[in-house]
Amino acid sequence: MKIRDFRLLWTGRTVSLLGSWLLVIAIPAHVYTLTGSLLATGLTLVAEYLPPLLLGPIAGVLTDRWDRRRVMITADLFRAAAVTLMLFATAGHSLWLVYAALVAESAGAVLFRPAAQAHVPVVVGTGSGLSSANSLNAVADGTVRLVAPPLGAAIMTFAGFPVLIWIDIASYLVSAAAIAVTARGPRPAADRRSVDLAGGWKVVRDLPTARALLPLTAVFLAANASLSALLVPFGIEKPGGSEQIGLVVSALGIGFLLGAVLIRRLVDRVRPRHLLAASQFATAVAFFVLFGSTSLAVAVPAAVAIGVFGSMTLVTPQTALQRAVPNEALGRVSAVFLTAEALATLLGALAGPLLAHTVSLSAAVMAACVVTAGGALATIVLWRETPCPLSTPAPAHST
Repeated sequence: MKIRDFRLLWTGRTVSLLGSWLLVIAIPAHVYTLTGSLLATGLTLVAEYLPPLLLGPIAGVLTDRWDRRRVMITADLFRAAAVTLMLFATAGHSLWLVYAALVAESAGAVLFRPAAQAHVPVVVGTGSGLSSANSLNAVADGTVRLVAPPLGAAIMTFAGFPVLIWIDIASYLVSAAAIAVTARGPRPAADRRSVDLAGGWKVVRDLPTARALLPLTAVFLAANASLSALLVPFGIEKPGGSEQIGLVVSALGIGFLLGAVLIRRLVDRVRPRHLLAASQFATAVAFFVLFGSTSLAVAVPAAVAIGVFGSMTLVTPQTALQRAVPNEALGRVSAVFLTAEALATLLGALAGPLLAHTVSLSAAVMAACVVTAGGALATIVLWRETPCPLSTPAPAHST
């Protein structure tokens, strides 16, 4: 990508994401070390999920009302300050500082994500550059999620938990600095003060693409979360124990990276509705093969396929939304989708294990695969594509 501002935005986003994912294993491990409590450890996930559910739509309003560049910088600085609280959580009685820091850090992310998603089309335009930008972001996401958690665990083992916290703080400061040197965008219009939540919902309701993709995306993510939650118990029972499940998880990450590269070539050449439906159906088939496997020789290729097509099911609707939604409403619409994503993921992660416990693992897997495949059919039926507005090039000041 030759656009300077996007390179800076991508660098800041990737560095801050790396800092956050270094703590994915480290924070629950730190809490368990302090308390020895599985309940206290599980509450770290609640602390992370709560802000997206409660603040998502409000964050979208602020994103469309304020200058998005300043929103991202402020969110990064706020997250850096919030994470600092964890340095003082050195015993069980100070555990509340970890939860407070997680809630605050997640709240900052709720502001940052829709602002970044809405700012990308401003920087790169809505033509082929947008496809490349979303593909590069997906590559960064896949790489970080593959590398950062085990790296964070290793750093914690050899250097200690405080070192990880300082790395995360530094990552947010680097992100803020990178975004700060990007070119200033157009000043927000005076009437942006009238931007409200109802206007964002009206865009979702009135725009066919947004109206169709919201439930389709939520259903897919719920099914995907339920299957992901069953992956560890399945791996322990079938392919060969807890040692082998790490290979399957790594294969998922590799597939995600391959899918991010592939989608860059396909998203502008295949009708989005057909591409999304095919990706959803292929994901369902790959999950069915994975959970039906009894050896790594079958499980690993299936996991790679899940990563490939799962990546495509995320990038395709995101690009379609960025092209179809007016940019002045894109922050609110993105926040609505991110809130739905958080809720669907949480419900799916609870529903899968619950069904597996009350009925059977195979029944839970079959139900999720059927829902995913049904989502592919629903995509064809419900998503009536409308011509996107004329693609806009990247602004001259960003090159």
